[in-house]
Amino acid sequence: MSHDPELTDDWEYTLQVPPDPMAPCIARRTLRTIFEEHGFLELADTAELLTSELVTNAYRYSDGPASVRVKREGDRVRVAVWDTNPRLPALDTVSLPDAETEAEQGRGLGLVQWCADSWGGFALRDQPQGLVGKLIWFELGAEVDAGVRQGPSRSGKGPVV
Repeated sequence: MSHDPELTDDWEYTLQVPPDPMAPCIARRTLRTIFEEHGFLELADTAELLTSELVTNAYRYSDGPASVRVKREGDRVRVAVWDTNPRLPALDTVSLPDAETEAEQGRGLGLVQWCADSWGGFALRDQPQGLVGKLIWFELGAEVDAGVRQGPSRSGKGPVV
């Protein structure tokens, strides 16, 4: 594995995934490799979990392909998941379900909110390239004032993904 300290430049990867039940697993493994090779191992578990949740949502609630974009800028890593469904979940009402409930669904965005340093999303409509759908993103490793997490952001004015 290459953990060369001289590889400090920002980087970016994009993974295209089909509407397939294996997509979350493939995305997790790909992210693990990216984070290991670039020396962000301490963030890999959280990035895998949150990416898996977002790709699972893309598979469940979209009828087309999805893409995962992983981008490093300084000490931050941003992960964005795009899918073909333009319906944006209610980001401002996201929360973790009560720990006593045994729900097997509905925890994904709550986990993103809980674990990410910042996060958000926006719908994509009438884009010049014909791209439609939605984009949900999160950041890890960002410096956060006094441990307060940021998010969600619903506009394109949030972090550039």
